[in-house]
Amino acid sequence: MMLFALILIPLLAAVAILLGAPSRNTALGAAVLNIFLTAVAVSNPSAWDTGFQVLEQPNINLSLGLYDGMSVVMLILSVLVTFAAVFTGKCPEGRDKLWFSSILLIAAGAIGAFISTDIFFFYAFHEMALIPTFLMIGILGSGERKQAAWKITIYLAFGSIVLLAGLLLAVGQLDGFAFSDLQEIPAEHQNAVALLLIIGFGTLVSLFPLHSWAAPAYASAPAPVSMLHAGVLKKFGLYGLLRVGMVVAPDGMAHWLPWVCVLLLGNIIWVGLVTVNQKRLDLMLGNSSVMHMGYIFLAIAALSANGSNEIAQPAAVLLMFAHGISIALLFSLASVIERKTGTLEIAELGGLAKTAPALAFVFGLAGMASIGLPGLANFAGEVMVFFAGFADWKPAEGLGWVQWTTIIALWGVVLSAVYMLRAYRNIFQGPLVRDTKPATDLHICEKIPAYLLATTLLVVGIYPQILLQFL
Repeated sequence: MMLFALILIPLLAAVAILLGAPSRNTALGAAVLNIFLTAVAVSNPSAWDTGFQVLEQPNINLSLGLYDGMSVVMLILSVLVTFAAVFTGKCPEGRDKLWFSSILLIAAGAIGAFISTDIFFFYAFHEMALIPTFLMIGILGSGERKQAAWKITIYLAFGSIVLLAGLLLAVGQLDGFAFSDLQEIPAEHQNAVALLLIIGFGTLVSLFPLHSWAAPAYASAPAPVSMLHAGVLKKFGLYGLLRVGMVVAPDGMAHWLPWVCVLLLGNIIWVGLVTVNQKRLDLMLGNSSVMHMGYIFLAIAALSANGSNEIAQPAAVLLMFAHGISIALLFSLASVIERKTGTLEIAELGGLAKTAPALAFVFGLAGMASIGLPGLANFAGEVMVFFAGFADWKPAEGLGWVQWTTIIALWGVVLSAVYMLRAYRNIFQGPLVRDTKPATDLHICEKIPAYLLATTLLVVGIYPQILLQFL
């Protein structure tokens, strides 16, 4: 029942807001309550596998449970980013109902997807979360928001349709929709199922070359939507490949391994170069998010190449968590910078550390995490990914697809350092300019989410076993 409450609380809070309840306080209360319930659920592993069956139909069950440690880590990520998102951004006057109810609906969909133990509702909850995402970008976004909303709608609808075809083809070979029913399907269907899942999940994750929707959408979206989608909801595709693809079609995933290696290098190298060339902070962060998906795909590729690789899946999940926290923090701080200076053009900023030292410190910490600085969560995840690329490798056999890909992917660390350090120098160092002179430092409502997410990066970076114990 507790797990069902994690979905029901944000849903009921969203309805209450639409009916006239105080918007921010109601959303904040729901977010705090979900953090408390998550802490209780995670601290009671004996209840993880029992689940809670809400609705039963032939072969389809709305059954909820912490299926394994992957679900636990993704649930923790979801509730932390939701809490931070409630505090972030400036709600347009008179739009508070749409603003806060949408945040809660996106959160409910993400949580539902990660704690569902049935493929049908796993898919349905994700689709539910996309609807308020589209609306928030199109109605309350900035810049070319309508174009961005249509683009993300078209791309993600295409990905969802292809994914649905792959899931139905896979389930057609099985006895039911439950995760416990998943098993390796007949060999003659694996290549087709794996291809559909890679394209479907890959589009939702912004796998190159089906990635061009992501950066414009995040730049146009209100900050809480960018935080929730880039930080949490986009992990659905990666989670799905590990949860479903690697179980039902492991040989099919291995069959498409060379193509996946080429495409993930497109994320890391090509999109990395695009990120270096960005002039606006929001577009730089959006492309950076796309780039770092390549590292997680590298862990999935390592698992595809060697199903007995014990490092690959924990590496992928740890980096999913670390990236989710760091990119949510960066989008939150970018929103603060825009409110205080009126611009996100990097060339128009400078010297902000003089008037906003706390902002400069937290942004620097988040930026260093994104680069992969030791002692922060992203470093632990990325190092494990690189180790996974060479796990059980035998030098006598020469370098395979995964090893060559890992070696080339290391250059992504250099690209990350280039764009992030240059942006930090231009925004926070040097003399004050016209737009940064009147800027003030973080106030209490901005410090709460910033310090929470920054502390999480530090704790997991210093002691990654706090999450790895679940994996």
